[in-house]
Amino acid sequence: MATITLGVGDWAVSDNAEDVIKTYALGSCVAVMIFDTSKTIAGMAHIALPDSAVDPGKAKIQPGYFADVGVAVMIEEMKRRGATRAHVWVKLAGGAAVMDPKGVFDIGKRNVLAIKRALWRSSLGPIAEDTGGTTSRTVTMSAADGTISLSAGPRQWTI
Repeated sequence: MATITLGVGDWAVSDNAEDVIKTYALGSCVAVMIFDTSKTIAGMAHIALPDSAVDPGKAKIQPGYFADVGVAVMIEEMKRRGATRAHVWVKLAGGAAVMDPKGVFDIGKRNVLAIKRALWRSSLGPIAEDTGGTTSRTVTMSAADGTISLSAGPRQWTI
């Protein structure tokens, strides 16, 4: 079993059932997880910001950093590997107000909305999400069956 660890702005797609995709410390960032149930293809992106217009150069180098380009890039790679819209589901986690408890910038909420807009452009939407709040999350996704495990300190749960 290989663990594919994502940092901020990273994304990965795996069609190896032995892989696990994991990302740590999702504060206002959001993990977008897509799974194709017929081809057993798993994808995850660690999205940091909603709009690539703030840094187009970074968007070219690290598209997963931005919701508007990162989601599309991951979807295209999943399609290239054989995933089809009829067999995929999407789940989201993160988008907390960890360093912005008064919601001044609302980066977490803005990320979630931008991700949903990007998904809608591909006629997709989340079937489950664990977003918002004030707690940072760690997310683990099994490429074998798409199981999503979340943790925050000692607390663990699935979506």
